[in-house]
Amino acid sequence: MKDLSIIDWIVQILLIIGGLNWGLIGLFKYDLVSAIFGEMSGISRFIYTLVGIAAIYALVTVWNYCKKD
Repeated sequence: MKDLSIIDWIVQILLIIGGLNWGLIGLFKYDLVSAIFGEMSGISRFIYTLVGIAAIYALVTVWNYCKKD
């Protein structure tokens, strides 16, 4: 397995944050990002956008990895 680049680490952290937030929403109807930064504040929207971009990056990375095999 190759070493992860700094971008890969950031993507992993963002996906963990997003996954935990969605888990809290699904289980307890509690949005941690909104609770910390305010509902649909600029910072909250920025975090949601970063998590979405991280998911797209991860999807493309996995897609490219699967195409190689």
